[in-house]
Amino acid sequence: MLNIVIFGAPGSGKGTQSEKLIDEYGLHHISTGEVLRRHISEGTKLGKIADQYISQGHLIPDELMVKVLEDVLDSNPELTAKGVIFDGFPRTIAQAKSLNDMLKRRGTKVHAVIGLEVNEDDLIKRMLNRGKESGRADDNIDTIRERLNVYHNQTSPLRDYYIGEGNYHAIDGNGEVGKVFSLIKKKVDAIK
Repeated sequence: MLNIVIFGAPGSGKGTQSEKLIDEYGLHHISTGEVLRRHISEGTKLGKIADQYISQGHLIPDELMVKVLEDVLDSNPELTAKGVIFDGFPRTIAQAKSLNDMLKRRGTKVHAVIGLEVNEDDLIKRMLNRGKESGRADDNIDTIRERLNVYHNQTSPLRDYYIGEGNYHAIDGNGEVGKVFSLIKKKVDAIK
């Protein structure tokens, strides 16, 4: 089993690189953003609560995210047997500790944190382009700036936390997708 947290600012390429990791290692991808967007589009109770936070660029409360994640893991044991890519979670140190506790109860752990490091100007350009191509409502300049502000203030301290845990691997995410993935693959292969 191989559990990977893919980490980085909004627009850093977490989803794109997750797809490549899935293809290469057969891992199950859990994108909390996708799970939440599905709940929002289906109009579930969770979706309505989540939409109030997401539409303003804010983070979902920790206890709500942990509950969502546990539900995904518990409802897909056959898909998670080889391991999981956590995309968009954790976003706070409290969530990281909750994830560690949850995985420990299941007899496993976070094996690697892949940190995609991209400069801010490129992040903004990527998300604006993504918004034009995909129609994602949260990819507009005001929400992007708020999301980056939240990231810098609340999420980026996770980098130091995972460095302290000894499982953070910095990856230059500014390059071409294939080049970035080759850097990730070298790190993951060294862990396996």
